[in-house]
Amino acid sequence: MDLLGRCRRHGARYLVSGWALDWLGMRFPFGTLVVNVVGSFLISAIMQVALATDLVSPELRPRSHRGILGGFTTFSSFSYETVKLLQDGAWLVAGLNIAANVFGCLAACFVGFAVSKWALGA
Repeated sequence: MDLLGRCRRHGARYLVSGWALDWLGMRFPFGTLVVNVVGSFLISAIMQVALATDLVSPELRPRSHRGILGGFTTFSSFSYETVKLLQDGAWLVAGLNIAANVFGCLAACFVGFAVSKWALGA
């Protein structure tokens, strides 16, 4: 991806993460959680549309989830924040962060598939 594409991708992550921190506070890594859940929803919804219709070309399908949206999500940030919480002795918050990211992202994927199937009338 070109430099402009990388800036847009990281800019979107920064904006969504910042909004989440402003709205939900900084006592928990909400910014990363929201970006990961939103990214999981979008990846599953777009891939469902891509696989069920001809709206996305076969050549573009892998790029949509590995490139654009894959770069939007922040697994490395999630990992760092979780390790930092563990190092700081915040075991409960670290566990909640792990559970919220894993289960929240999986739930968002299921919802993304369901929404796109509903929108396609499938």
